[in-house]
Amino acid sequence: MAGVAQGYTPEKFLGRPLNEVERKYAPPRLWAIGDLNLARVGARVAVVGARKASIEGTRRAARLAGELATQGVVVVSGLAEGIDTSAHRSAIAAGGRTIAVLGTPLNETFPRKNAELQKQIMVGHLAVTPFDLGHPTQRQNFPRRNRWMVLISDATVIVEASDSSGTISQGWEAIRLGRPLFLLRSVAQNAALKWPDKMLAYGASILSSTDELLEMLPIGSTREQVAAAF
Repeated sequence: MAGVAQGYTPEKFLGRPLNEVERKYAPPRLWAIGDLNLARVGARVAVVGARKASIEGTRRAARLAGELATQGVVVVSGLAEGIDTSAHRSAIAAGGRTIAVLGTPLNETFPRKNAELQKQIMVGHLAVTPFDLGHPTQRQNFPRRNRWMVLISDATVIVEASDSSGTISQGWEAIRLGRPLFLLRSVAQNAALKWPDKMLAYGASILSSTDELLEMLPIGSTREQVAAAF
């Protein structure tokens, strides 16, 4: 395991107090390795989606993550197969920064094939998890991981997800916290899916361009200011 894992309260990790809504589902403690400034300075966008992603879905994730990274935005994702892996790798390839929010303790990797990617993120970026060493890797870890991913991100983009995808839980958490939630047009207009129309009815938006997303980021997170943070 690269570096030394450190434990933090959510407030200490983010460098700010949580409001009442954020605190409701925040973990009491979390563990991280890497550059904490990535969670505190500039803008962060979660790029997430299906593990069993289509080829075009992974391409869309890569394109979006690369464009965000070149604008100085930190790309947040969950180190899962498919969309998440594509987002992390593209952000790094573009010379940007990324945060991996894990559903396992820091000394484990899921899927195992991403062990080297996880190590790379720990060394040059930031990995964080709400699960202490020795915590079993269980199915319910991943929706809990998704809640934390929303909490540290200024916005979430769902690239591709089926009606049974765990990614949907992240969309609903973004809506609960009042964080901007975007759906790629390709998934929002997929007539075979039921969940996009429901989320759009509750305030999600269809993402038409990266510029539209950048304009929604917090005040002080313009292209020039975000880039200057690195």
